[in-house]
Amino acid sequence: MSFTAFSKDFSANMFTSVENRFITKYLPQANGDAVRVYLYGLYLCSCNVETDAASLAKLLKIPYPRLIEIFDFWEECDLVHVLSREPLMVEYLPADPAVGKPKPLRPEKYAEFNRELLRRLSKAGKEFKPYEMQRILEFLENNPMEQQAFLLVAEYCIKKDGENVTSNHILNKAKKLCDGHKFTYEQVEPELADFNKHEKTLTKIFSLLGIYRKPREEDYEFLEDRIARGIEPSAIVSCAEFLKKGTLSTLGLLLDELGEKGISTKKEAEEYLLRRGERTDLVYKIARKLGVKIQNPRAYIENYAEKWMERGYDEESLLLLAGQAFKLGYGFEELDALLDGLYRNGVVDGGGVKQYCAEQEKRLRLLHRVQTVCGVVKKTGSALDMVAAWQSWNFPEEMIMEAAKRSAGAAAPLSYMNKLLSEWKRTGVFSPESIPEKAVSAAPKEYKNEAAIAADRRTERERYYAGLRQHALDAAEATRARAEKDEAFRNADLACRKTEIALARAEVYGSDDLPSLTEELNGHKTARRKALFALGLTEEDLLPKFRCAKCSDTGFLPNGKPCDCYPAEK
Repeated sequence: MSFTAFSKDFSANMFTSVENRFITKYLPQANGDAVRVYLYGLYLCSCNVETDAASLAKLLKIPYPRLIEIFDFWEECDLVHVLSREPLMVEYLPADPAVGKPKPLRPEKYAEFNRELLRRLSKAGKEFKPYEMQRILEFLENNPMEQQAFLLVAEYCIKKDGENVTSNHILNKAKKLCDGHKFTYEQVEPELADFNKHEKTLTKIFSLLGIYRKPREEDYEFLEDRIARGIEPSAIVSCAEFLKKGTLSTLGLLLDELGEKGISTKKEAEEYLLRRGERTDLVYKIARKLGVKIQNPRAYIENYAEKWMERGYDEESLLLLAGQAFKLGYGFEELDALLDGLYRNGVVDGGGVKQYCAEQEKRLRLLHRVQTVCGVVKKTGSALDMVAAWQSWNFPEEMIMEAAKRSAGAAAPLSYMNKLLSEWKRTGVFSPESIPEKAVSAAPKEYKNEAAIAADRRTERERYYAGLRQHALDAAEATRARAEKDEAFRNADLACRKTEIALARAEVYGSDDLPSLTEELNGHKTARRKALFALGLTEEDLLPKFRCAKCSDTGFLPNGKPCDCYPAEK
């Protein structure tokens, strides 16, 4: 013992420190007398006061045998160590989680709890095995949750899962509440009431998505997580309504998209989804015009459609331009470049776009005529720009075709045509009759080796087949134009295209609605066939009828070998 000590007055002004673990883990399990004894004993450990066990019992008005029982209880909890009973000597231990855990379960402590839990389980047609009941009692021993609070958790899980309820579900729910420092009946009840509030929202979401099972724990966690991120429940319901069919995973992807855009309210969500639906349909329509198949429209919406619409291009204009782009073999990227050029030149409104497309169509037809004369002339944007330049030089179509005839033997026909027309422009020649006799009248003849001769033959062959293919394509286009004059065909064809777009979206989002959409599409196709039959046409009449079925008028078979349909005299 030290030769110094605190006076009684000094000790009276000091503090007794109680571990938080004792308050959260052990205090809820103990009655008032046990807590009083523990705290006063702890106080005696920290001050210089000579007191024996009998004096403590008298001070706290507790019978001495009861005092011994209380210290036995705290010893079972590993909070004290009884060194001797006569005289009673007690050593206080730390509330260490590795040591301080409730000891053997006392059946009488949980008799009423067990009866009540078994009654509620029996009502739901469920029975837990002995080891499951043991785990529940161990949980109550090791955690400060009140028995009535735990029964409330069990009642909630039984109501949610019915006869499928498991002890793991109940224990997991109780553990989460304990982690959130919800131990008493009064603390737990509003938490579960909040779950029930979300139940109505989740049930509506399930109905909209076509999910025909009871919500599970992880479903509530999904909803709570999105709400915690700041998205209103009504906005989540709007997203489910937008999808119509699907899973929580597809809904989660859409909600993540809203989160990235900073959208959280119902109004914001509805406005965004309306725009998104319009943009999605537009992207699929443009893709159809371009002959491009896309999987996820989101990237095309964000990279292209949003920009085009913001610049003032309407749907009709974009589809017109996409039709022109298809004839040049363009995809979305090339169409975007085309629109950038038009925007820089101020071509935005519908009238300007129609005029541009009409002019391009004329140039395409002229380029096709040049192609039939010169052979291999690719329909590219640069080729059309060259035709536009010739027209801007005030050359009539007959002069351009005259230049084409004189360039037929050249290795690069368009370049040679450009040279001829440039020379004629410089010398003021704008009609065939005014072409000087000494002017270059044809492409220069030059010595050709076997490779060059073979290349010429290949060019001749490609020119021959290009004319055949274009004829077949033009005939099919004319047949479709005739069919589209009929209202029944037009409606059925439009319904087919809309359903194909919806089907493509369903494939992207993994919707459960795929079978019904497929059936709907088959119905529209049947209606389209009937409309064609009434016009004396078939679906095949809308497709190009190539002269050669083996090579489809390409001149080459699928294995890469030349087709034998090429005329011998050629």
